[in-house]
Amino acid sequence: MPSVTYTTTASPAKVWSILSNGWLYSSWVVGASRIRSVDETWPQAGSRIHHSVGTWPLLLDDITVSRESSAGSLILTAHASPVGKARIELTIEKHEHGAQVTMAEHAESLWMRWIPDSAQHVAMAPRLRECLRRLTLLAENGAH
Repeated sequence: MPSVTYTTTASPAKVWSILSNGWLYSSWVVGASRIRSVDETWPQAGSRIHHSVGTWPLLLDDITVSRESSAGSLILTAHASPVGKARIELTIEKHEHGAQVTMAEHAESLWMRWIPDSAQHVAMAPRLRECLRRLTLLAENGAH
């Protein structure tokens, strides 16, 4: 699965604190416009963020499900009706002066899986870079 990596001065713990706060999801995920609710157990496996995508008045209600979660690693399934769903993997590693964050996304919907990984990467890389830029800015500036 092709990925994008971003380096930040924020500590791995600060980056994780943003990822583990489901109410901040729409602050760093490009396309997510509002959060409707977050399961109390977020980001534990099986928990969900109920969000909307798009802009008013053309909003679609969707969910993101945590598949695996441990400090420094989060695997999600993001639903994006009517497009389908995607697997998203985020990892946080200690870096010389902060953290290195890696994000990968791969289409899981049956009708989208035929698109080669290389083509998916070209299409998604700018969006993933912006997601990581937003995520790391939140961590660097102490968002809670």
